[in-house]
Amino acid sequence: MNKYWELAKESYSGYANYIWNEITFQYDYKPLWQNYFWGLILLSVFFFIWEWVRPWRKEQPKFRKDFWLDAFYMFFNFFLFSLIVFNALSDVFVNLFNDFLGIFGLTNVVALKIETWPKIAQLFMLFIIRDFIQWWVHRLLHASPRLWEFHKVHHSVEQMGFAAHLRYHWMETIVYRTIEYLPLAMIGFGIDDFFFVHMFTLAVGHWNHANINVRLGFLKYIFNNPNMHMWHHAHDLPKERRTGVNFGLTLSLWDYIFGTAYIPHSGQHIKLGFPGVKKFPKGFWGQISYGFSKKHTSENK
Repeated sequence: MNKYWELAKESYSGYANYIWNEITFQYDYKPLWQNYFWGLILLSVFFFIWEWVRPWRKEQPKFRKDFWLDAFYMFFNFFLFSLIVFNALSDVFVNLFNDFLGIFGLTNVVALKIETWPKIAQLFMLFIIRDFIQWWVHRLLHASPRLWEFHKVHHSVEQMGFAAHLRYHWMETIVYRTIEYLPLAMIGFGIDDFFFVHMFTLAVGHWNHANINVRLGFLKYIFNNPNMHMWHHAHDLPKERRTGVNFGLTLSLWDYIFGTAYIPHSGQHIKLGFPGVKKFPKGFWGQISYGFSKKHTSENK
């Protein structure tokens, strides 16, 4: 037990130092431009300016409803939650899982070693498999009454903007990472250039939620986009679509393959949220503590 306690403490201190080094550029283990903290800020400023200059919904305020709440969520979910809970717990979980496998004489779960592949092929494989897994997890968040209560935080957005991308309940991070861990570990991902995949998916996520519109042509069948994602956040959907539509995070491809794509028209001015959103907690603490009560699940039935 002491082993796991020490590991948790080391993870906390290590991640705290990592955040500080990211903010102050005090690192020499990677190029200066591979900086997640300032990368998030620059990316957000870019989409913020784009929304102001070329807004899709011109009647929407430049500082839309809950803009500052969503801005805080960006840093909480991208950095603070990892510092407070997730980083230490994930390190402990990985070691517990590996120790459990060791009971059965298993010391390695890698089924496909791709470290000998060209770097670009590794990154492409990581991106495709991870996005596919996340598509199914996202569907699960809508299909499961229990998980939907947590996912409501993200769908409580009533005016769409880029910062809404990272407004989500911290339990979603645990669900996604737990389900992702084993399949990605079995493929043997050990690459150092995850920065490229992560920043690309972050940029597409910002774009999906931004108050902008770009005609993609045939690429709309491959990449998610604001026009498609607006319908994912629609307050009102047909009864046969009650568990949701357009579950793609970065790729729209999976929705077209599995028949969950739904864009009846542009969706520029549709009502966003879900039935009961007006009664949903408006503040940060009320939202991140939401979903644990059995009362919430029973109300959803």
